Amino acid sequence: MKYRRLGRSGLKVSEISLGSWLTYGKTVDENLAVQTVHKAYELGVNFFDSANVYERGEGERVLAAALKEFPRESYVITTKAFWPMGEGPNDRGLSRKHVFEQVHGSLKRMNLDYVDVFYCHRYDPETPVDETLRTIDDLIRQGKILYAGVSEWTAAQIQEAVATADKYLLDRIVVNQPQYNMFQRYIETDILSVSKKNGISQVVFSPLAQGVLTGKYKGGQIPADSRAANESVNHWVKQTLSQGVAGKVEQLEQVAASLGVTLTELALAWVLRQPNVASALVGATKPEQIELNCRASGLELPAEVWAQIEGILQ
Repeated sequence: MKYRRLGRSGLKVSEISLGSWLTYGKTVDENLAVQTVHKAYELGVNFFDSANVYERGEGERVLAAALKEFPRESYVITTKAFWPMGEGPNDRGLSRKHVFEQVHGSLKRMNLDYVDVFYCHRYDPETPVDETLRTIDDLIRQGKILYAGVSEWTAAQIQEAVATADKYLLDRIVVNQPQYNMFQRYIETDILSVSKKNGISQVVFSPLAQGVLTGKYKGGQIPADSRAANESVNHWVKQTLSQGVAGKVEQLEQVAASLGVTLTELALAWVLRQPNVASALVGATKPEQIELNCRASGLELPAEVWAQIEGILQ
């Protein structure tokens, strides 16, 4: 396993990280979840991702329970806040009240003294950015959060966060978590350049386009035993398949085969070709899946391969 610095910080994270969205605490048996987390750790994964909203805390609980037998200093664990956690008017967003309460709720569910990274799960237009960043800064000073991040913020919003932190001498964000894969490339427009300028890394989710870039959905069909058979995941997969990507996936499989690797490895290596990407966040549900994912770390391919792939994608 290879490791990269997270933004301008000194923190090093594994190129492949393991998440718990739509999996742990929901569609995956807890024993299988533990086996998968343990296999990831054994393979050198030190970066594990969750959020308060993942099954209203169950994702956090299962992930943290699976990691508890390992030394706390040996892994990096994250959580997030923004989406509704209740029916009240203050049970959502990035207000000081909500962020403060959700961080403490996450720590309690995970039985931890601190989380390594806390993400603002989306931008909150109803809360001043300085209010949110001040709250996170206070929690950092209390030792309950080590690093700040955001998820799916625009380039302008990221720049606003940096300017606000500098104005009030607050801890800067060091990471953004966007969607990024061969079929979702919007971050290449301006987010990557703004992030690089400000010392912010990307930790990208859905690098395999919810499994489409594993080749499992041939002919647009969704196998009954696949994760996408679950309705909460199904619409993401259908949305990607509706873009007419089946033919491109077949061509990409041929490229992978010519290189002696799987399409999964090729797709993850393609994401990691970006130096601003610190880690590709996968949603492995079985030990053998995370083994395959981890083979992409350190996989270097010649420039002509990336050019060939670009021709297919265009």
